[in-house]
Amino acid sequence: MSTEHQEAVQELDVRDVDGEPFEQIMSALDSVSESEALRLVNSFEPVPLYDVLTTKGYRYDAEQVADEEWHVTIRPE
Repeated sequence: MSTEHQEAVQELDVRDVDGEPFEQIMSALDSVSESEALRLVNSFEPVPLYDVLTTKGYRYDAEQVADEEWHVTIRPE
């Protein structure tokens, strides 16, 4: 019997958002519980977002998975 816990991950793809997706990202993070993560899918590495996440108490892991596709997994500290 396995006791391994599978983390719940919500996904938010902002590649087709017109304008700045910051508010959508922050709203999505508000709905993430302590045991969940948010996977942000973007067409570029959202470097300006990292300082905001750190200030708000989140940690993140970024990975470029294709030429114009980045996955940033964000978790509460």
